[in-house]
Amino acid sequence: MGSTRETTVLFARVIGTADLYAAAGDAAAHDAITRRLARLRQAAEAGGGRVMKAPGDKLMVLISAPDAAADIAVAMHTAMDEFPAVTGKTLAAGIGFHHGPVMQKGDEVFGDTVNLPAQLVERAASGQIITTEETGALLGGLYRAWMRHLYSIQLKGRSQEIGICELVWRADNSATLFARKRAAQRTAPMVLKLKYRDQKVKLRRGKESMTIGRGEDCSMVVADTEASRLHCSIERRQDKFVLVDQSTNGTYVTVEGTADMLVQREEFVLRKQGWITLGRSRAATTEVIEFSFEQ
Repeated sequence: MGSTRETTVLFARVIGTADLYAAAGDAAAHDAITRRLARLRQAAEAGGGRVMKAPGDKLMVLISAPDAAADIAVAMHTAMDEFPAVTGKTLAAGIGFHHGPVMQKGDEVFGDTVNLPAQLVERAASGQIITTEETGALLGGLYRAWMRHLYSIQLKGRSQEIGICELVWRADNSATLFARKRAAQRTAPMVLKLKYRDQKVKLRRGKESMTIGRGEDCSMVVADTEASRLHCSIERRQDKFVLVDQSTNGTYVTVEGTADMLVQREEFVLRKQGWITLGRSRAATTEVIEFSFEQ
């Protein structure tokens, strides 16, 4: 049985491929499109997104929140702008995203939150970022200031029309500069330090990850009866460390200065320093994992 969690789903597609094939020929066009898809993927992963399978000249990305999706969308468009024209033909990207619950079973995700942006991206023009009004309302104040309401459309699978809007990231020089600055921001390479009892672990390499749970085969074994055998994992995605809960009772994360947050069958980007507990809050257990960062 699959699990359900809240996430933002973004679709990006390369626009202008048919004209490029006609002008440049199959080999040159295929090479150019492959290079751009690879760069779009890199931009998504650098922003903390998880790239999933998608048909044709598209990418599907799972992202923790709408603001992060907007950052990634701008980074994708910025990346496409860096490529020169090929035999006079310029490729661009169209992007659509939506936030809501998704069902995940193995490596597959599905549900309304996947279907909506898959249809939105087909309506996105070159260099355009569109989303639903529902998701636009979830964006932070700076991005929300550049949301332009478009119109309502009928989408497959919905009985009522859906309001859509555009993130006008190139509205003027200040908007473009801010959006590109947000997308280009990268912290220096960080090391994540975790400490539980006498166990100490450091994560530093790009593809390095670890598992946490009650099972003896986990990277960090936690002696808590509320913990699942494989409770959660932590993986590095470019400059971010992401905790992924896979447990029955959920994982509690406390970032210093904030309240406990229950992460249940979803993801959480670790930041600053704080504590992780398995299956119950920090106040209800002594089995606490401390985390912090260093350069």
